[in-house]
Amino acid sequence: MAETHPILMWFRRDLRLGDHEALTAACESGQPVIPVFIHDEVLEGQGAAPRFRLGLSIASLEKALDAAGSKLILRRGKALDVMRALIDETGAGAVWWSRLYDPDSKERDVAVKAALRNDGIDAQSFKGHVLFEPWTVETKSGGFYKVYTPMWKAVRDRDVPADLSAPAQFPAPESWPTSDDLTDWNMDADMRRGAGIVRAHCTVGEKAASKRLATFMAHKVDDYHKNRDLPHVDGTSGLSENLTYGEISVRRCWHAGQRALDDGKGGAETFLKELVWREFAYHLAHHTPRITTANWREDWDSFPWNEDERTAEVTAWKQGRTGIRFVDAAMRELYVTGTMHNRGRMIVASYLTKHLMCHWRIGQKWFEHCLIDWDPASNAMGWQWSAGSGPDATPYFRVFNPETQIDKFDPKGEYTRAWIAEGQTSAPDTAKAYFKAIPESWDMSADDTYPDPIVRADEGRKRALAAYENRDF
Repeated sequence: MAETHPILMWFRRDLRLGDHEALTAACESGQPVIPVFIHDEVLEGQGAAPRFRLGLSIASLEKALDAAGSKLILRRGKALDVMRALIDETGAGAVWWSRLYDPDSKERDVAVKAALRNDGIDAQSFKGHVLFEPWTVETKSGGFYKVYTPMWKAVRDRDVPADLSAPAQFPAPESWPTSDDLTDWNMDADMRRGAGIVRAHCTVGEKAASKRLATFMAHKVDDYHKNRDLPHVDGTSGLSENLTYGEISVRRCWHAGQRALDDGKGGAETFLKELVWREFAYHLAHHTPRITTANWREDWDSFPWNEDERTAEVTAWKQGRTGIRFVDAAMRELYVTGTMHNRGRMIVASYLTKHLMCHWRIGQKWFEHCLIDWDPASNAMGWQWSAGSGPDATPYFRVFNPETQIDKFDPKGEYTRAWIAEGQTSAPDTAKAYFKAIPESWDMSADDTYPDPIVRADEGRKRALAAYENRDF
């Protein structure tokens, strides 16, 4: 590779400048660096909310690179075809990127790397958006971890390298290739009228993510172990949104958590455990890729779940009209903000898969459509954990009671009032925003009568347990 031949720096879920191993190596190589983002075959299938939120992140990275004296080149098409075209246009001798670990991305990347190397191109991948790459964490017998707690104990004391500063310089090529205009990609098209509502709840870009981390460590982490379960309290970090797009590195979050732990802040260890829970999801996605599309426990393949998404019960669940206040509040929070409190995620998933006896894939796909922090590994593992078909040391017959859960975690009804407008004489803006965000075809209004439960908590539990008793696990 001649010294003047550029490196194409392929951005994906690493949309930041700081603590970016591939970008730092490229900028220190002495070669011109051309940052590239491709709207490729993997992105084509993304749901409305993650696609919309990704567009905001790309725009933020564009601005950051412009400010640093560089540019982000946007192209649309199959990844390999786009890369070969850019190589022809720029004379690039290398394509570098950060590794991804979900099955679809891995399949694409393996094919791209092999083809480019066959073309004589220096195709290199660098450590990606995890603390510990999946193949570096093994049980004592040499296998992979199938239960979270032993994995946590195995990695909690591992050394994690210090995070990197953003490159001091971004070597530019003599001329830049043409770029698509981001607005022409219409990343928000499928959001329709909900785009403006959800946008108000997004925290976008590297600077905003860094500020969010600092605020959490300064004011929230001490009580995180208690407040993280209270949906009416602003007690979580909110960083899943930023980690999804790599606007902040998990390594930086880890070191911040370790400093808080050293300072004696009570919730810091719980925060670190949540980061490793995310690692566990990618560990499983790498070693058992079926987790993203099929039952992780294969003996669940014959379980008689409903798989019809068109039923009245599934529609009521999606619309937040089940008559179960915790479920409905959480589903409406999702539609307005693009996120959902973690306790709510467990409750709505349990209700769908156990009280309504619906396949977890129905819920997984709805979250893929609605979550701005959608993550292919974490979403799949979370749904299977809730359904009982996934990696969980707790027996599959755990069934959350959504009524006792709301009494325990929202005893004054603050969370449900924030998101359910029906029956309130003066509903808050959060609850009313739901009716501005949803499709008009749903024909819902804050003046509607709140529905009776489609399946009551005790009835649903009995139905689920009866199905489990008749199943030969």
